[in-house]
Amino acid sequence: MSKGMGAEAATAERWAPSWWAVFLIGLVMWAAAFGVARLTRNVILLPTIVLLGSFLVPVTAVVWYLDHDPSPALSPRRILAAFIIAGVFGVLGASLLEYWLVSAGILGSLEVGLIEEAVKGIFIAVVALGVRPFHVRDGMVLGATVGFGFAALESSGYALASLFVVQGGQLYLSLTSVVITELIRGVLSPFGHGMWSAILGAAIFTAAARRGHLRLSGGVIGTYLAVSVLHGAFDSINGITGYVVVSLIGLVPLIWLWRRADGGGVLPRRRQPGSTAASFPS
Repeated sequence: MSKGMGAEAATAERWAPSWWAVFLIGLVMWAAAFGVARLTRNVILLPTIVLLGSFLVPVTAVVWYLDHDPSPALSPRRILAAFIIAGVFGVLGASLLEYWLVSAGILGSLEVGLIEEAVKGIFIAVVALGVRPFHVRDGMVLGATVGFGFAALESSGYALASLFVVQGGQLYLSLTSVVITELIRGVLSPFGHGMWSAILGAAIFTAAARRGHLRLSGGVIGTYLAVSVLHGAFDSINGITGYVVVSLIGLVPLIWLWRRADGGGVLPRRRQPGSTAASFPS
């Protein structure tokens, strides 16, 4: 098979669409839902606005990873399980633990970070069962998918909570508040749960590659504590400058790990799809 035919076949067999198409189509649907709801004042459209707005960026980000580095090890079933099942049970588990354990103040923000990153780390390991061999980019994609599933569901809750606004002792439904909440959380989500979980997923797969199986190592624990601190700092900040600083701190190891996967280090480089017929993603 020629190189051109191999690339064409790889493109035809890719199950993930281009990330920009997902984003643009989703954005148009969300804007249309908002416009119709604003015009008709039909409250039935609120779930559509909340779900589209909360899931748009997380889903686009997951597809971006797959669009840039598709992997035979990460099937549609595994990605869906990571996004939906791990996301749902991650939110439920974190909610229970936070209800029982979290205190108020800055310490509470750190406790939230420790709890949520621990829960996501557990589910990253769960959805990674059966993956062989272990590649850092697969760990990052799987981690980011779990994180974005968590973020999408959490954002839906924040958007619904922002719907109810009290003014002068009267309770109002504010569509504008919902839209602002979704815009803010949509912009920030790639630099929050998805980024932290991608870093943690890379550490989990790095440790697994050294022994050939999933295990808890000093590197995993250290990475977990680091992303938990970033998470806690992010939650305790109330300013754009602080968000930017914390995001940049997290982006440095994220970009380094992604580029490191191109060669060198303890992890083998994954063969790129399209180079041979055997490397096509399923």
